[in-house]
Amino acid sequence: MAKTILDFEQPIADLDAQIEELRTIGLSQGLDMTDKIAEMQSKRSELVQKIYSNLTRWQRVLLARHPDRPYTLDYIERIADSFVDLHGDRRFKDDHAIVGGLVEMGQHSFMLIGQQKGRSTKEKVHRNFGMPNPEGYRKALRLMKLAEKFGKPVVTLIDTPGAYPGLGAEERGQGEAIARNLFEMAKLRVPIVCIVIGEGASGGALGIGVGDRILLLENTWYSVISPEGCASILFRDASRAPEAAEAMKVTARDLLEMKIADEIIPEPLGGAHSDWNSAAKILRKVISQQLTELKKIDSETLVRQREEKFAAMGRWTETKQQNLGAV
Repeated sequence: MAKTILDFEQPIADLDAQIEELRTIGLSQGLDMTDKIAEMQSKRSELVQKIYSNLTRWQRVLLARHPDRPYTLDYIERIADSFVDLHGDRRFKDDHAIVGGLVEMGQHSFMLIGQQKGRSTKEKVHRNFGMPNPEGYRKALRLMKLAEKFGKPVVTLIDTPGAYPGLGAEERGQGEAIARNLFEMAKLRVPIVCIVIGEGASGGALGIGVGDRILLLENTWYSVISPEGCASILFRDASRAPEAAEAMKVTARDLLEMKIADEIIPEPLGGAHSDWNSAAKILRKVISQQLTELKKIDSETLVRQREEKFAAMGRWTETKQQNLGAV
């Protein structure tokens, strides 16, 4: 599969090409290029650090959508010692945009639920481009309730451009399915850790996004609407999405400052797409730490703190009710 290079990554790709060329010359002509290659690699590290420490909000949106970025199943393969894949909502059918099952990971056993995109055209269609239907959210809820029954924590991996907006999805109750998940997750009596690993768009993300801890990988975004959708509504021009992203403050750092996110999970230098194994190693460590902490809290306190956490989000003012008289 050809590697995808974003515009701002091109200088890095150019250096990689030069390093590879030096290796080829050294092998073909019997020359010792070690020092020169080491110099170029040092220059590459400095360039990567410079580029990735000065990304705009729109560039982070593009990284969150990077086609080479690890998806839910890629992380499961790398963090789980064992995984029992569970299927179906027991009402309509199995939604392949949502994957889930029981994970054994070191000393922890938990239910993992995540949104799954596809890479090839065939897989993208099979996974519905990571856009769940109502049966996907009902499948997720079934697994959460199963976890609660057996006292297992829940970990969700969020990565979706939004819930599927098709006619069939609306006829089968898309809005109700998401709303039901919000209600049930708020009261679930086991620890819930929600992690945005890519895109976190709209209610499609929130449908598996109510938890005791809301964590975002470094190069992800999370918002009520995509930058393109916002630009189309406000500016009548989707091409102004970079401008909308800046105004919306959609990045992990923005969410942390607004106290919506609890923690930013660092990615390997160059982004998660550059080193899947290192990204998974970091994610496994964070999940383990969070579950260890949350397991110490009793269920009553968990639910109360979770409700207080979401009630405290946002800003509002209260005004005294005025007596408008009889109508």
